[in-house]
Amino acid sequence: MYDTILLPVSPGSTANAAIPHAKSLAERYDATVYVVSAIDTVAQTLRGPQAGSFAKRVEDAAEERVETVTAELEAAGIDVVGSVLRGEPLEVITNAIDDVGADIVVMPSHTRRGLQRVLLGSVTEKVVRVSPVPVVTVPIRESDDGDAAGDSDGDAAERPGGEE
Repeated sequence: MYDTILLPVSPGSTANAAIPHAKSLAERYDATVYVVSAIDTVAQTLRGPQAGSFAKRVEDAAEERVETVTAELEAAGIDVVGSVLRGEPLEVITNAIDDVGADIVVMPSHTRRGLQRVLLGSVTEKVVRVSPVPVVTVPIRESDDGDAAGDSDGDAAERPGGEE
């Protein structure tokens, strides 16, 4: 049923409740998991002397995150491919669905309510709206997210301004 699973991860994040779900699906269906992290191009357009070092830190964090998650899945015997892609997170994820031929997307989402949800938005919520394949959303409670202050939605990518 699911041969190819897309697992978006945030650069710099350490918590992702979606990983065990992707692992379970991959084990059950003998699927390949594609781990992807998006580097928002907004970081590339910043001006000033620190812009280059900031963009480099974001890229390094994304690469480290993808390596960590792929190693975790490989250790469990899962076929996994990891990549860091540049672009607006929603676009990167929707393109990746087509590029890898994903049958399902598994991604985390904070359980925000009210004004906070309206103001902050959510990459996960946007992916659910436009994805041509099923999207499994895994709620992350603040206590599960070790770096909740730095990972504004636990989603696939992080914008330098903090919104995803």
